[in-house]
Order: sequence, then C-alpha cells, then structure tokens
Amino acid sequence: MLRNLQSTGAAIPKERHPGPGASIDKRLNTSDAPHMQNSKRTENSLPPGSLSNWMEALSPRRRELIRVVLEDPRAYVLLSVRDAAAKLSTDPATLVRLVQRMGFANYRAFQNYLHDLSIANATVLDGMQSPAVTIDMEENFERHVQLSTEQDVRNLNAVRTGLDTDRLKKLAKRIHQAKRRVILGGDLAECLVTYLEYQLATIGLPCITASSVGRSVHISQSAEKGDLFFAISFRKGLRQTVEGMQRAKERGAYCVGITGTYVSALARMADEFFVAPVESLSFIDSYTAPMGLLNQILVATANYKRGSSMDVLRKVAEEQRSGYRWYETE
Repeated sequence: MLRNLQSTGAAIPKERHPGPGASIDKRLNTSDAPHMQNSKRTENSLPPGSLSNWMEALSPRRRELIRVVLEDPRAYVLLSVRDAAAKLSTDPATLVRLVQRMGFANYRAFQNYLHDLSIANATVLDGMQSPAVTIDMEENFERHVQLSTEQDVRNLNAVRTGLDTDRLKKLAKRIHQAKRRVILGGDLAECLVTYLEYQLATIGLPCITASSVGRSVHISQSAEKGDLFFAISFRKGLRQTVEGMQRAKERGAYCVGITGTYVSALARMADEFFVAPVESLSFIDSYTAPMGLLNQILVATANYKRGSSMDVLRKVAEEQRSGYRWYETE
C-alpha cells in the first residue's frame, strides 16, 4: 500500500471527498462532504470543490494531460513522478506544478488519491494480477497464502491505529437514541449487514435490514428525522445501497457510511463515514478490517449503556445455557 489507511480517527472540519460514478466529472464532485475520521491527512486530503474547480487553473493542454491519468489511475499510481512524467511525455517539474495547481499539497498527495481511486475501481481480476503475487510466484502456493494473510493484517491494523473512542461513543449514543435503526447493504456486504443486525438485536437494539433492491427503496422512502441508517458497501459502491442512503438522508435520517476508501460514494454522501480497507491479493474482498470495525462499534454500543446491556445479556445467557435450540450430548 502507498499508505496506511486510517479507519476511525477523530472527525475534523469538513473536507470534500469524491465518490465513484459514471464519469470523471461526477466521480470527482466533492460537494456536501461528511465528517471524516482522520485528522492526519496532510498528504491524503483532497482539494476543495469539484473537477471543474480543480481544472480551472489549468490550460486546455494540461487538462487533457491529467485527464489521461484520472481515467486510468492504476497505470500511474505506482510510478514515480519522473516515470509518470516520461509516460505522459512531459517533465517532472511540470507534472508537480500541474497537480499543485489542482490543489494537491504535493505529488505524493495526488499519488495517494490515485491509490484510493484504483482501489475503488478494482475488479476481481486486479488482485489476482497484482505485481506482488505474479512475479516469480506462479507456482508458489504457500507464498500466495502468506501474502494474503499479511494483507489482511495490514487492513486490520488500519482500523486499529485509527481507533477514536470519543467518536465511537457519540455513534453509540445515536444507536441507542434512534427511533429506527436501519442497515443497508447487498451482494457480498450482506454478510456484514446480517452480523451487525444480529449482534445489536442480542443487546436489545433491534434493526431493520435491507439487502435487496426493492426493500432498500421502500425502507429508505419511509425514512424520517430521528432514524439512523447504516450503509455498507465497498469498491465503487452498490447502487441500491448508495441511492438508498441518499434517499434516507434527503428525508432527514442520520446516515453512517462504512466503506473501503475515502473516494467512495458513501464517503461523499454520508453524514459521517468509517473506512475499513478491503484490499486483497486475490479475487476476493478481504472483510477482516470491516469485521474489526463492526466489533468496535458493537463494543462501544454495548458499553455505552452497560447496565441495560447486561440486563438483556443475562436473559441471553440463560437461553444459551438451557435453550431448546442447543444440541445436548447424552
């Protein structure tokens, strides 16, 4: 990774973050930004405004030059400024001045943005074709497994190092006080939706879940002020989840995004968002870090009103000791 993504750091004054979309202009629209997690993003912060704002200071020729990079970030993200400039048939100093004119602090900040953009747009083939697992490793089965585990550890470490207990406490308060708790997420993220809903119900905080398109539409259309919506999606973002959260927010619900990068649509649209990397050196998305993040949220929620949680858990424990659903050996 170019940097260690932070997942749950302190909220800072609003910055503007793009989410992926059908076009470069839409993807780089950075209005209505939510609270972020990380207060140490000097080299990772995005310039304010939209793509048109970024490009206003550039000449037409330089606009076309940078558009080539934005449309294929994976081809440039690992290149040094010298190599990137050579590939673009320009010189390094010109490229550095160009990204600074766009509003980035330096080329490293721009490179970090390309990294997030590459992750958001990755497909199942990209992990399998990563240079880290293709060079001299075609027949090295054990090394593939080892590198995959190491990537899981890096993802989880991003969540661990970004832990912000004050922010989690505020979220736990919202969870307890919400009129309705709703969790949106589909496709592979449905397993995370189910896990979060199950565990919240265990401590007496039932939730509504929506994992299908129709259900997401109907539930988000009935959202109102006082509701709390979680939206869980990674990479480009599942349309039903992103649009469901958008509808809920328009109707006054407080929306929390859980996603994998700072450039995702959920990060741009949510009232606040958490980043849990899902990078993988295989065809799968790694949910090690998202599970760690959900566990942080659950622990904070259970302990925010520890007394009431314990009252509910005593009944749960009784059922676990002698409930009919458990297999007993003779």
